[in-house]
Amino acid sequence: MNTAMERPTLDQSNNAAAVPTHSASAVSWGAILAGAAGAAAMSLILLILGTGLGLSSVSPWAHSGVSAKALGVSTILWVTFTALIASGLGGYLAGRLRTRWLGVHSDEVHFRDTAHGFLAWAVASLATAALLTSVIGSIVSGGVQTGASVAGSVATTATAAAAGNDAQGSDSGTADSGPGPMGYFIDTLFRKDYSAQTSSLDVVADVTASAAIAEPSSTASPSEVTRIFVKSLSIGTLPADDVRYLGQVIARRTGISQQDAERRVSDTFARVRTELGNAEASAKEAADKARKASAYTALWLFISLLIGAFVASLSATFGGRQRDA
Repeated sequence: MNTAMERPTLDQSNNAAAVPTHSASAVSWGAILAGAAGAAAMSLILLILGTGLGLSSVSPWAHSGVSAKALGVSTILWVTFTALIASGLGGYLAGRLRTRWLGVHSDEVHFRDTAHGFLAWAVASLATAALLTSVIGSIVSGGVQTGASVAGSVATTATAAAAGNDAQGSDSGTADSGPGPMGYFIDTLFRKDYSAQTSSLDVVADVTASAAIAEPSSTASPSEVTRIFVKSLSIGTLPADDVRYLGQVIARRTGISQQDAERRVSDTFARVRTELGNAEASAKEAADKARKASAYTALWLFISLLIGAFVASLSATFGGRQRDA
């Protein structure tokens, strides 16, 4: 009689033990934060190590050190390796340190461990992004900004040269072409042909012409020549009137013939156009390379993040199985 009455009590106690406790949370935030902290710290350590190794492989000397392509490939491999190690560590800590779930099906335990690893990776990624926002932004947009700055500098080279020459000419009152980018070409226009000065009469004539040129009202200064070149570069051609006028100025200044002076003006203008065209082409090429580099960098960062999420989730399931073993 007593045995029959006690049997339902034993069954009720066993059923109560098999029923899971609904008050316990399915998420162990302590384990997740611990895994995220471990992943973030490991990422920082490995990134610093990779930076040191990368800088040590770059040599300032020509034909020394690794090439840019080899450095880029090694950087991609190191970032992927960092994602594997850091995410694996964070996921394993999240799975190993979480609380034991009693009365939960094995499939549910597997899902929760996977979720813990993913959450640990997510928290670590968000924390890293919050702390290194400026660094990530510079990586993604640095190439575009570099290309834009190069293109802008090419576009303003002639204007800056003219402004610099005008300022120097007005301040000093001399006919100096100035140190601007256009100064070299203007200097070539005013080079004297000393081989033509074979007699003392030529020397006296040259001195007299130079004294006349020194007067501001008698002839044009190199700053005026620069302004003529800049204006002509903006329209793409040097007008015939400007060629004739500059030829007269240069012939009077250098002692060469009018025809040779006009030929010198045309040749110098062509050289300036060629130099600016080459600089513009180089700027476009650099901007295109920077754009491609930025796109590849963003793509590989995306791939490394996906790899990190997968490895963190997988490592959390492994750590969870060891926790329940």
